[in-house]
Amino acid sequence: LKKMNGEMSGDDLEGRQGRGHEKIDYVFKVVVIGDSAVGKTQILSRFAKNEFCFDSKSTIGVEFQTRTVTINSKVIKAQIWDTAGQERYRAVTSAYYRGALGAMLVYDITKRQTFDHVARWVEELRAHADNTIVITLIGNKADLVDLRVVPTEDAVEFAEDQGLYFFETSALTGDNVEAAFFNLLDKIYNVISKKALSCGNGRPNDGDAATLKGLKIDVVGGSEHLEVSEMKKLSACSCSS
Repeated sequence: LKKMNGEMSGDDLEGRQGRGHEKIDYVFKVVVIGDSAVGKTQILSRFAKNEFCFDSKSTIGVEFQTRTVTINSKVIKAQIWDTAGQERYRAVTSAYYRGALGAMLVYDITKRQTFDHVARWVEELRAHADNTIVITLIGNKADLVDLRVVPTEDAVEFAEDQGLYFFETSALTGDNVEAAFFNLLDKIYNVISKKALSCGNGRPNDGDAATLKGLKIDVVGGSEHLEVSEMKKLSACSCSS
């Protein structure tokens, strides 16, 4: 079981904030998915800006935030897409899974239905995303101990069966949010590094796992642009993804 319930130590997190003028080595696209009102936007806001909004409204369509961090001596820009959980947006948001290297699948520990729907979200994710995508199951609102209706054991069993990483978090207090995101980004880096070694016959390409290219996409309803990371196949690579 890829279970990571404990907090990362200060030493683990120290120095992981990417410094603004450093060269970006990688751009990782991550999607945050799950039912409406489970706290997806709040988890993202806590990680990206260390904020919590008490009057947060439901996400419409897709929004995004970024944060640059350092992992394994590499500067990584995480582009995190916050997808709406409402059923009427599912057809729209599914298109945004393309190119995602990681996913946070969030449920609310105080609402059993949101956990019961997790299997459907995994199925949808695997239907639209790359088969090497790294998935972390998140049980949010862990601070509401007296209102818990989803036992940790149920989530552990599901995560073990599906090969997911697992954390329980609280966007309100910030507990385990950093640890969950850093673990996900670290596992994505490991996957990409292994691909590079495999494609290069065991020889890394000057320390870089892959070449990234950007694709500009207009965000609906605004003039802002978003850079989407894609894995650019190395010309000498003949292995399958």
